[in-house]
This record gives sequence, structure tokens and C-alpha cells, in this order.
Amino acid sequence: MLTLVKPHICYQRQYLAMLHAWEVIHEKPQTWVLQQDYSDFPALVLKFEELANDIQIPEGYVPCSTFWAYEDESDTLIGAVNIRHTLNKKLLYAWGNIGYEVRPDERKKGYATEILRLALKKCRQMKMEKVLLGCYKENSASARTILKNGGVLENEIIDKESGKIIQRYWITLQSGS
Repeated sequence: MLTLVKPHICYQRQYLAMLHAWEVIHEKPQTWVLQQDYSDFPALVLKFEELANDIQIPEGYVPCSTFWAYEDESDTLIGAVNIRHTLNKKLLYAWGNIGYEVRPDERKKGYATEILRLALKKCRQMKMEKVLLGCYKENSASARTILKNGGVLENEIIDKESGKIIQRYWITLQSGS
């Protein structure tokens, strides 16, 4: 069964195996929470805890909760999700409240849809009423995942850094759903 777990040092082996899945195909994860320096794993875990508790937030960042998607039957980390508690100007423009990613060797198995569903449940627990998500227009798999979870396309904008089109979706959260 897939669950969202808080980063903890007990998942170090699974975390490193997850990152290795990207190394094998000579890619880097896109989600910023998977791009962090893990050479001091306890410090990495502490950093995520501090961000969730609004402690030592770097300039340009907002308080956020990071979770790892853990599949207990296989004892595997499938991916990660980051829930931003508030939006600054940059996040409101494009990427929104939630960023998630599935490790390459576990894609196309429905995990992204489930990770987002579980993340939305966490958002409800945080008393969020609606969330914004963004994805590149060319990433039709991500768009389908957002739509399956109730996303409504608001508009398309141009990413100032890449020049690509970003689709902005809102999901209204109903309590108890």
C-alpha cells in the first residue's frame, strides 16, 4: 500500500535507491526536494522538518511539507511530494502549492495519481481550501494526473525561464473527500 511518510533517517537506504533510479538513466529529478544535497542525510531530514515548521526559511521560499511516497509491500520509496503552505508571487504565477515526482522505474503505474490524491488529503488536513498546480503543456501525463484529481484548467502562461507553456490548474478541496 502506498502512503506518504515524513522524511526520516530510517528511509536513507530507500531514498538513495530512489535517487539511483534517475542516475541509471542519466537524468536528474525535476522536483527541487529531490535535488537537495544528501551527503549529510540527517541534516537533509532536519532541513525538511524546519521548512515544514516555518523555521529558517530561505529567502524566496515558503513554508512547505515534504513527504516521500512509500510502498510498504516492496519497502520502496516511489517518489516525493512537496506541499507549499502558502504561495509567493513566483509560485502563484506558475507552479502553485504542490510539486510531485515519481521515480523513473515506477512511472506509468498510476503512482502519480495516487501520490497527488494522498497529497490533496494532506492539504485538507492543513485546512487548505483550494490548491494550484502547474505543469508544462507538453507533459500530458502530469495534466491527466491533475485532471483525474479534480483539476480545472485556469489558463496557460509562458515560463519566463524556459519559454515553455505552463498550464495552471486549480483544485477545490472539499472537506472529507
